[in-house]
Amino acid sequence: MSAAAPVPVASPVPALTTLSEDERMFRDSVADFARERIRPHVARMDEEGVFEPALLKQCFELGLMGIEIPVEYEGSGGTFFMATLAVEELGKVDASAAVIVDVQNTLVNNALLRWGTPEQKRQYLPKLATNMLASYALSEAGSGSDAFALSCRAVDKGDFWELTGRKLWITNAAEAGLFIVFATVNPEAGYKGITAFLVERDMPGFSVGKKENKLGIRASSTCELILENCRVPKSNVLGEVGKGYKVAIETLNEGRIGIGAQMVGVAAGALEHGIRYAKERVQFGKRIADFQAIQHQIAELATHIEAARLMVYNAARLRDAGQPFVKEAAMTKWFASQVAESVTSQVVEIFGGYGFTKEYPVEKYFRDSKIGKIYEGTSFMQLNTIAKLLLAD
Repeated sequence: MSAAAPVPVASPVPALTTLSEDERMFRDSVADFARERIRPHVARMDEEGVFEPALLKQCFELGLMGIEIPVEYEGSGGTFFMATLAVEELGKVDASAAVIVDVQNTLVNNALLRWGTPEQKRQYLPKLATNMLASYALSEAGSGSDAFALSCRAVDKGDFWELTGRKLWITNAAEAGLFIVFATVNPEAGYKGITAFLVERDMPGFSVGKKENKLGIRASSTCELILENCRVPKSNVLGEVGKGYKVAIETLNEGRIGIGAQMVGVAAGALEHGIRYAKERVQFGKRIADFQAIQHQIAELATHIEAARLMVYNAARLRDAGQPFVKEAAMTKWFASQVAESVTSQVVEIFGGYGFTKEYPVEKYFRDSKIGKIYEGTSFMQLNTIAKLLLAD
């Protein structure tokens, strides 16, 4: 009697490191663009604190700003996983370019795809895919980690909503044409009063204020938003009134994977420079790459980066497969930001005194890495989320 054939068990999540041909080609095209087009401008953009407009235009032309947006809306029709690949490759060259693309895709486009009405999708998605940068405005002076302690107020005026308040630390704000702004329609209702609004830059009562002078990701604009009786049409509520907290939470859960990808890119880019330098730098008559201490250091850093990369890929694959991923996303952001800070710091040390100067690029990677522990949920908030999910009854 012949043994029964084993029943194949299909995994809902593809192998983490196995890329399809389309994914591989996409990743390589982004890597080429980052190296050939962006890298020559990185030092100048960092010094001036401005992202080159021509490069932003090229990001749109290459389809990097609408990766998940369906082709029917002029997007690339790709996947969330492909968006993380793009962010990682850009992060290897410039963390600012990576976060510009990340916010557009994992936060704004993602929120519109999930929560937008058919009319909102028709109105905004083609623009977001082709020529309009967007921004995600949640944080305020008194609401950072306590994200729903919002003071920005939305008042129903019959034909429109009137928004009043200020937002701080808003990425992409200097160049954006569309903003997802979170405000409360009922402060007494707590988080249940939060509502998301689609605010266009030229709407009456809206303006972009002070641009922050930052430690890292300097070419990515971070600004204050000022809303003074800003009139927003009723049709521009994203999702339902009073359900903005769901829009924010679910979008940020996915955005954290993107930040993890950015931090993996930052760490990997720094280590590439460190390995190249170790092969060139000669001390005591031989390359420093020939010293076992340097070899072990590089091996350890590379292993940490690969572990962080696998966590990013795992979380992104889970998301695309429709599987639970909130814990994995929090773990990914926490771990990848830890790795980025540690790796970039040690690469500066591989360069020695040179690493402390702007003559070499690694000090920028070190500065850029710090933000990974802060935005889209601090490291402490990620640990809170992980613990809560692990200890839930």
